[in-house]
Amino acid sequence: MVTSSNILKIHVKNNRWKKGSFPNTPEGEKVFSITNKDIENQLVKFPELKDKIEFFIDWDEDNFTSSIKNSEILLTWDLPKDNLKQIASNLQWIHCIGAGVEHLHPFNWLPDHVVLTNNKGVHSKKAGEYGLMAILMLHNHFQKIITNQFNKKYDSIYSTPIKGKNIIIVGTGSLGSSVAKLIKPLGVNIIGVNRHGKPQKEFTRIIPTNKIDDVLPEADILYLALPETPETINIIDDRRLNLLKKTCSIVNIGRESALDYKTLFKMLSSKSIAGAILDVFTLEPIDPNSSIWNVPNLIVSPHISADDGKSYIQHTLDLFFNNLNNLISKKTLQNQVDRELGY
Repeated sequence: MVTSSNILKIHVKNNRWKKGSFPNTPEGEKVFSITNKDIENQLVKFPELKDKIEFFIDWDEDNFTSSIKNSEILLTWDLPKDNLKQIASNLQWIHCIGAGVEHLHPFNWLPDHVVLTNNKGVHSKKAGEYGLMAILMLHNHFQKIITNQFNKKYDSIYSTPIKGKNIIIVGTGSLGSSVAKLIKPLGVNIIGVNRHGKPQKEFTRIIPTNKIDDVLPEADILYLALPETPETINIIDDRRLNLLKKTCSIVNIGRESALDYKTLFKMLSSKSIAGAILDVFTLEPIDPNSSIWNVPNLIVSPHISADDGKSYIQHTLDLFFNNLNNLISKKTLQNQVDRELGY
């Protein structure tokens, strides 16, 4: 609901760069921070909201407690959750500027009446293009070519057109479906894996998660685009990795927790799997002394697969302002997080 003054106060909590946190690099702080100028640009597109909202832009927890007690809306990546019910009695809605919300789970801190939404869909265009690139790189053996380059080894490694190959995409939401849409015109077979097994137009066929063992041996590329939830943790474990062909390669743009990295690295080193491109790691950035850097036939990508370095905040605010209109009009907010499923 709108407050009695008809002005919605919105607290924006930006995060300063901090090692081991979010954002995990100084460059990330620039990409993910919301400024007054960003808000002004949005109000040009949404002039009807100008007299209905009031923004307070802050950093970390500098003024969080004093501001949130009078705020109806919180726009942030994370927040201090202790005693939120007591200190934020006016709060109606929290929007997370990321698609994954596992860092906020479990949601027992979240008042029943407060709606939590996420950034699902904001990443899709960039993620689709990255996924297309990654799949084609692996199909054309670039993981081996790069390993050979480091070893000063000049080998001709030939490949064929990708038509007819089997791409298995685990996670058919906005990230998974965006790459499926782009790779489909190349004539590949795209097998999607999700909870419900319902057909989706971007995929050749869809199977439910409990049938994944039936298709893993068919995979030429295994593509993981999963959030972290209790159901997805270690979904591709040691046993399932060993169902894959030696010629199979893997892409992971979701969360490390979905894939047994320790086993994967052993398989890459023993050439019992062809290659991998990994964009996500539990600890980011990766320590310079980590053994990960020396794993052969592995391409490390520093969590950049789905984030538009120029327009991420613009796309985030497009979604957020549309939802502001929905809130004021008493319509359902888009991208509501299911507290049971965790996404």
